[in-house]
Amino acid sequence: MSSHTISRSASIVLITAVLTLLVGAWIGSARISPPGASAQVPPATPQEEAAINRADDLSLAFQRATKIIAPSVVNITAMERDNDAGSDDPDGSDESSDDRSFPDQVNQGSGVIVREDGYIVTNSHVVADAYQIRVTLDNGRQYEAEIIDADAETDLAVIKIDERGLTAARFADSDAIEVGQWVLAVGNPFGLDHTVTAGIVSAKGRPSMGLADFGNFIQTDAAINPGNSGGPLVNLRGEIIGINNAISTRGGGNLGIGFAIPSNMANSVVQSILKTGHVVRGWLGVTFHPLTADLAKSFRYGGESGMLVSSVVVDGPAEAAGLHRGDIVSTLNGKAVGNSDQFRNLVARSVPGTTVDLSVFRLGKHRRVALTLGERPPAEEITGPRFAGPVSQRYRGFRPVSSRFIPHLLAEEITPDLAEALQLPQESGPFVAFINPSSPVAVIGLRDGDVILEFGGARIDNLDDLTEALRNYEPGTRVRVYRDGRTQVVSSD
Repeated sequence: MSSHTISRSASIVLITAVLTLLVGAWIGSARISPPGASAQVPPATPQEEAAINRADDLSLAFQRATKIIAPSVVNITAMERDNDAGSDDPDGSDESSDDRSFPDQVNQGSGVIVREDGYIVTNSHVVADAYQIRVTLDNGRQYEAEIIDADAETDLAVIKIDERGLTAARFADSDAIEVGQWVLAVGNPFGLDHTVTAGIVSAKGRPSMGLADFGNFIQTDAAINPGNSGGPLVNLRGEIIGINNAISTRGGGNLGIGFAIPSNMANSVVQSILKTGHVVRGWLGVTFHPLTADLAKSFRYGGESGMLVSSVVVDGPAEAAGLHRGDIVSTLNGKAVGNSDQFRNLVARSVPGTTVDLSVFRLGKHRRVALTLGERPPAEEITGPRFAGPVSQRYRGFRPVSSRFIPHLLAEEITPDLAEALQLPQESGPFVAFINPSSPVAVIGLRDGDVILEFGGARIDNLDDLTEALRNYEPGTRVRVYRDGRTQVVSSD
């Protein structure tokens, strides 16, 4: 055997030995660390551990709130007649329609127990038209329920089941909630029982948006879906801060914008129904106009909030207390008035007969007005003729020969009956029936019932003269009027 052959054989042996060692090492390592195994996780740093603990604490808070509210939340199934179902024949003459059977409409919603003897609050739109209501408790027991009262103006209803010893939820003060605080929405979305979603209060004081006559809704990004209606929105103590009411959606699902009726309003409605069987609300007898920056400036009002009185109901509480069109109401019982929905809710939650303290700005001066609330009439009556008259009863019953709406006010020609009632002098101008509170001339100090004699030095004999004078109106214009049996001058200066 040649040295070359020996050398080559030795090389082959050496290479084989090395490969054997490498393969053995690979097999050994594979046995210890299988392919795909993750590396060892390093221990958390003190900062990381603290963050994890804080997250766990929040989870525990969610869990505790859920355990508190869960026994009070119910599933509601409401059966309604399908009133739209029927004959394809528009005049109902299709004889075959009698043989058809149409399925009833099923409303799925939620509710929350508010008294241990079976009283439950939910949304009016869930149960108002139902002929049968079935309630399922957290423990699976089912009951038939009856409607105690359904209030369409707030979209709230109280129903009752025949049971005692139930777990009633607690109401929290919704006026005290803050934007950004954690909340949980509990209910039965899409029929999925006892579902809890978390989010924050996204906004508060949202207007009615056509959802109900009374607004001031809480907005949240906690997932609210069909079936959540009537269920509670709770804080981390498991207390009700709202009753879930509506969502903003394009396809029927949650988009992160849900609305809840504030708990203070809901509790007021519930207590009124429990006490009287129906909703009783306080009432001022006025309508309001939002106070914009331009309006505030035109009235020389320096406040940051308030509502402008745009009309006063004949024989209503506000008229009796001396409120006028053009007044700016800035506080109610010391609480600032932020918007019309908030103000209406504060009044509605008050008991009729209660005397409230109003801060009113009128003609450059602040004054206090004590007003005894009346009971709010039914919604259908508020738009009736009784509420369309002028401010003072003194002028009711008189009808103008002609009238003309001028952008700043409603003025009427003097009729013989009106002249006699006002004891007018022979020379007299148009009678002011209504001052538009949104108009700059409202700051002059004109009142309903004034008779305008001169405007900016120009004599006013009729509506044409007044129309021309108003075209040339400037702040500081002086107006001579006949008021309360004498002539006087009013001005914005």
